Amino acid sequence: MQVAKATQRPGQTKEQTKLIAQGIQKGIEEYKKRHKEKARELDKQKRKLAQQQSHDAKVQPQSLASPSESEPDSRPGQGASRLPWLLLALSWLGFIGYFLLLHP
Repeated sequence: MQVAKATQRPGQTKEQTKLIAQGIQKGIEEYKKRHKEKARELDKQKRKLAQQQSHDAKVQPQSLASPSESEPDSRPGQGASRLPWLLLALSWLGFIGYFLLLHP
Protein backbone atom coordinates (compact mmCIF):
# COMPACT_ATOMS: atom_id res chain seq x y z
CA MET A 1 0.00 0.00 0.00
CA GLN A 2 2.92 2.32 0.71
CA VAL A 3 4.25 1.89 -2.83
CA ALA A 4 0.81 2.60 -4.27
CA LYS A 5 0.46 5.74 -2.13
CA ALA A 6 3.96 6.87 -3.14
CA THR A 7 3.03 6.67 -6.82
CA GLN A 8 -0.46 8.08 -6.33
CA ARG A 9 -1.51 10.71 -8.87
CA PRO A 10 -3.49 13.83 -7.99
CA GLY A 11 -7.21 13.19 -8.29
CA GLN A 12 -6.82 9.44 -7.84
CA THR A 13 -9.45 7.89 -5.59
CA LYS A 14 -8.79 5.61 -2.64
CA GLU A 15 -10.38 2.71 -4.51
CA GLN A 16 -8.02 3.17 -7.46
CA THR A 17 -5.06 3.33 -5.10
CA LYS A 18 -6.30 0.17 -3.37
CA LEU A 19 -6.58 -1.63 -6.73
CA ILE A 20 -3.06 -0.53 -7.64
CA ALA A 21 -1.78 -1.82 -4.28
CA GLN A 22 -3.50 -5.17 -4.91
CA GLY A 23 -1.94 -5.37 -8.36
CA ILE A 24 1.49 -4.63 -6.96
CA GLN A 25 1.03 -7.28 -4.26
CA LYS A 26 -0.13 -9.82 -6.83
CA GLY A 27 2.89 -9.04 -9.02
CA ILE A 28 5.25 -9.52 -6.10
CA GLU A 29 3.64 -12.85 -5.21
CA GLU A 30 3.84 -13.99 -8.86
CA TYR A 31 7.52 -13.00 -9.00
CA LYS A 32 8.28 -14.94 -5.81
CA LYS A 33 6.40 -17.96 -7.15
CA ARG A 34 8.37 -17.96 -10.41
CA HIS A 35 11.62 -17.45 -8.53
CA LYS A 36 10.87 -20.48 -6.34
CA GLU A 37 10.05 -22.59 -9.41
CA LYS A 38 13.31 -21.59 -11.12
CA ALA A 39 15.29 -22.33 -7.98
CA ARG A 40 13.59 -25.71 -7.68
CA GLU A 41 14.37 -26.57 -11.31
CA LEU A 42 18.00 -25.51 -10.91
CA ASP A 43 18.26 -27.64 -7.79
CA LYS A 44 16.84 -30.64 -9.67
CA GLN A 45 19.35 -30.12 -12.48
CA LYS A 46 22.23 -29.85 -10.01
CA ARG A 47 21.18 -33.06 -8.29
CA LYS A 48 20.77 -34.85 -11.61
CA LEU A 49 24.22 -33.69 -12.74
CA ALA A 50 25.76 -34.77 -9.45
CA GLN A 51 24.16 -38.21 -9.75
CA GLN A 52 25.36 -38.52 -13.33
CA GLN A 53 28.90 -37.56 -12.35
CA SER A 54 28.91 -40.04 -9.49
CA HIS A 55 27.60 -42.71 -11.86
CA ASP A 56 30.28 -41.82 -14.42
CA ALA A 57 32.92 -42.04 -11.71
CA LYS A 58 31.73 -45.56 -10.91
CA VAL A 59 31.72 -46.59 -14.57
CA GLN A 60 35.12 -45.04 -15.36
CA PRO A 61 37.23 -47.59 -13.43
CA GLN A 62 35.53 -50.37 -15.39
CA SER A 63 36.41 -48.73 -18.70
CA LEU A 64 40.05 -48.41 -17.61
CA ALA A 65 40.18 -52.16 -17.09
CA SER A 66 39.22 -52.84 -20.71
CA PRO A 67 40.52 -50.02 -22.97
CA SER A 68 39.90 -52.01 -26.16
CA GLU A 69 36.14 -51.69 -25.60
CA SER A 70 36.24 -47.90 -25.37
CA GLU A 71 38.19 -47.40 -28.63
CA PRO A 72 35.41 -48.46 -31.05
CA ASP A 73 33.07 -45.94 -29.41
CA SER A 74 35.34 -43.04 -30.38
CA ARG A 75 35.83 -44.10 -34.00
CA PRO A 76 32.27 -43.54 -35.30
CA GLY A 77 32.44 -39.95 -34.05
CA GLN A 78 35.62 -39.36 -36.03
CA GLY A 79 34.13 -40.77 -39.23
CA ALA A 80 30.98 -38.72 -38.80
CA SER A 81 32.99 -35.50 -38.58
CA ARG A 82 34.83 -36.35 -41.82
CA LEU A 83 31.65 -37.03 -43.80
CA PRO A 84 30.56 -33.37 -44.19
CA TRP A 85 34.03 -32.37 -45.38
CA LEU A 86 34.11 -35.23 -47.86
CA LEU A 87 30.70 -34.24 -49.22
CA LEU A 88 31.81 -30.61 -49.48
CA ALA A 89 34.93 -31.58 -51.44
CA LEU A 90 32.92 -33.80 -53.77
CA SER A 91 30.37 -31.06 -54.42
CA TRP A 92 33.16 -28.56 -55.23
CA LEU A 93 34.74 -31.05 -57.61
CA GLY A 94 31.36 -31.54 -59.22
CA PHE A 95 30.84 -27.77 -59.62
CA ILE A 96 34.30 -27.33 -61.13
CA GLY A 97 33.76 -30.25 -63.53
CA TYR A 98 30.35 -28.89 -64.58
CA PHE A 99 31.81 -25.42 -65.11
CA LEU A 100 34.66 -26.83 -67.23
CA LEU A 101 32.23 -28.79 -69.38
CA LEU A 102 30.10 -25.72 -70.11
CA HIS A 103 33.03 -23.31 -70.63
CA PRO A 104 35.86 -25.15 -72.41
